[in-house]
Amino acid sequence: MGLALAEVLGARADAAVVAGYDRADLAGQAVGALTLGGAEAALGDSDVVIDFSTPQASAEVARLAASASRPALVIGATGWTDAEDMAIWTAAKRVPIVKSGNYSLGINVLAGLVEQTAKRLRAEDWDIEISEAHHHRKVDAPSGTALMLGEAAARGREVGLAQVQIRARDGVTGPRPTGGIGFSVTRAGGIVGEHAVMFASEDEMLTLSHSARDRRLFARGAVAAALWVAGKPPGLYDMMDVLGFRP
Repeated sequence: MGLALAEVLGARADAAVVAGYDRADLAGQAVGALTLGGAEAALGDSDVVIDFSTPQASAEVARLAASASRPALVIGATGWTDAEDMAIWTAAKRVPIVKSGNYSLGINVLAGLVEQTAKRLRAEDWDIEISEAHHHRKVDAPSGTALMLGEAAARGREVGLAQVQIRARDGVTGPRPTGGIGFSVTRAGGIVGEHAVMFASEDEMLTLSHSARDRRLFARGAVAAALWVAGKPPGLYDMMDVLGFRP
């Protein structure tokens, strides 16, 4: 992801890569035109740091940034513990942080549209089904993005996803419960990522979907988040903020 970010930034005139860092034992190694240094030096040289490492490492970067009240952060790690998540919340009192599990601009626009659609179509009349497909090497299901879309639909209906989700169907399951949000999963070949949210009534269907074609799309979204968060007040933001779905 670091190389993808450097490639995307290299094609822009409004931002530039000024530093790179990785594990401490890799300091001094060359990556393209950059020489890897330490995290503290990178933070001191930058207006925004984009970190796609691990929750443990990201939490430490957030702590360092908070102690200096700069720079802004864009964090893309996933799989957080409660303690690591709390470290980000604490740091966000001192620096602006965008944190998201998916930086695809298209997926995040889709999530915003799903929330707004669910808000306007009554649960009594419209069923929601979320389908996703990924490559056969992916180990978790449903995907984190599918669950994010489910959360967006649940927010639109002002319910908790845990109370209405339907994760599996097998055998004689009986009628579909009113207000349920269903999930279906495909794992095959080299599929990068396919997601669709279907709203179905007795008379019509509406489907909102997204197809991923190139993993660089995540880098482009992270760069958009970095340009947005530069100069923002301290706080914890996500891509719904970046894309203007929240006031």
